[in-house]
Amino acid sequence: MGRMIELRELTKRYGPTTAVDRLSCEVRPGVVTGFLGPNGAGKSTTMRMMLGLHRPTSGEALINGRRYDRIRRPLHEVGAVLDADAAHPGRSAFTHLACLARSNGIGRARVAAVLDEVGLAGVAHKRVGGFSLGMRQRLGIAGALLGDPAVVLLDEPVNGLDAAGIRWIRSTLRSLAAQGRTVLLSSHLMSEMAVTVDRVLIIGKGRLLEDTSIHEMRDRFERDVLVRTPRPAELTGVLTRLGATVTPNGDGDLIAVGVDAPAIGDAAAHAGIPIHALTPRSATLEDVYLQMTSSAAEYRATVTAAPTSAALVGAASAKENN
Repeated sequence: MGRMIELRELTKRYGPTTAVDRLSCEVRPGVVTGFLGPNGAGKSTTMRMMLGLHRPTSGEALINGRRYDRIRRPLHEVGAVLDADAAHPGRSAFTHLACLARSNGIGRARVAAVLDEVGLAGVAHKRVGGFSLGMRQRLGIAGALLGDPAVVLLDEPVNGLDAAGIRWIRSTLRSLAAQGRTVLLSSHLMSEMAVTVDRVLIIGKGRLLEDTSIHEMRDRFERDVLVRTPRPAELTGVLTRLGATVTPNGDGDLIAVGVDAPAIGDAAAHAGIPIHALTPRSATLEDVYLQMTSSAAEYRATVTAAPTSAALVGAASAKENN
């Protein structure tokens, strides 16, 4: 049995509400897998069922082929952070980790080692209650790594981290995956997920919407090329004859869809049309994610357009006249 996470028809209902609906997928070793979905999609509930904190209504969640509650010393196999505030505020960082270590037969030398690894060695004997959110996140990650596990699950681990901390956790997760471990990461920060994860599991309303690699997901969405030329009308005609759809973007540039940058450059050169800029563009992870989950979002805010300058001046004049 490989070191992986398996969800088999996993379902969780709370009365008439179905939080997770027959969710089946695998999280494999050697890659960082992102777990994405809108608020209320069932991500946290799913992760809690993986760790035996919630009992499934039906189906099962297996880690290394077993349910979490069947693992004798779980820290040696699974490391997890679901809540950065899980440590008692009156304990020191060292004492918190030492208690976890003792429960799983882990020596105190390992406690000191992980505190150093996450950058908390200098505050090891200070109370957790005085820690910033970023420091508490680091402490949680230290606890997840304490047993040198083959499987790591993290829920929003970059919350509260500064730029250096975010780069550190990104490097740490990729290093763990490179060692052949199974890494599952849940986050709402699309920009960070785009540079950290290799694969994505996207759920909505408790159901699996997508299980694919980052590159495959992006490639499914149409790309375009931004073109700048002093002769846009002529170039539009040339590219249209090639089968491209060409539209102006309002800044004097053209946006071409259906033809790639090399073909545009060759066609322009053949027609003797100068090109000042040629920029291939692809959808961001955020663009793709929002498009995929648009029908599965439980909560949507109303977006109000910002008032124009003319409207603001008119409102001010009306107020003065009154």
